[in-house]
Amino acid sequence: MTTWVALLRAVNVGGTTKLPMEQLRAICTAAGMRNVRTYIASGNVVLDSDLDEAGVRAAIEDGIEQAYGKRIPVLVRSEAELARVVAANPFPHAAGNRLVMLFTEAEPSLAGLRHQQGEEIGLGRREIYIHYGDGMAQSKLSLAAMKDGTGRNLNTIVRLVEMAAAASAA
Repeated sequence: MTTWVALLRAVNVGGTTKLPMEQLRAICTAAGMRNVRTYIASGNVVLDSDLDEAGVRAAIEDGIEQAYGKRIPVLVRSEAELARVVAANPFPHAAGNRLVMLFTEAEPSLAGLRHQQGEEIGLGRREIYIHYGDGMAQSKLSLAAMKDGTGRNLNTIVRLVEMAAAASAA
């Protein structure tokens, strides 16, 4: 049994796809996941499963598509990988609400980088770290990876790591 964190792309933010977290928990449970917990309404799920990463992703994406008729991309990380993402933060000075990790399926790239102003950018294994020193509100930063990836700020990721660690310890 592995503890996984699933990050849904573009739900319940900016007028995008609405997906109540109660429904998301039900979809995960129906797919055989155990100890399913969500964190805030933007599509963050901590769960236990015997499936591998690809299996967890497919089960959640398929379940959402069956329930809502729309395929929502899901990025999945193990507890250990997500903890490594936090530990590898190249901007330890950054405020947690101004550092975003953009999670990708493949090795990240800075392809299509445009409109960088004061943002600091670092590459991880399957994530791009973006420090919005002046905040995100005025940023015009654009990367090709933003189209298919999903971002979470450091505060959210730290909380998800804590939730995953507590589940593993139980």
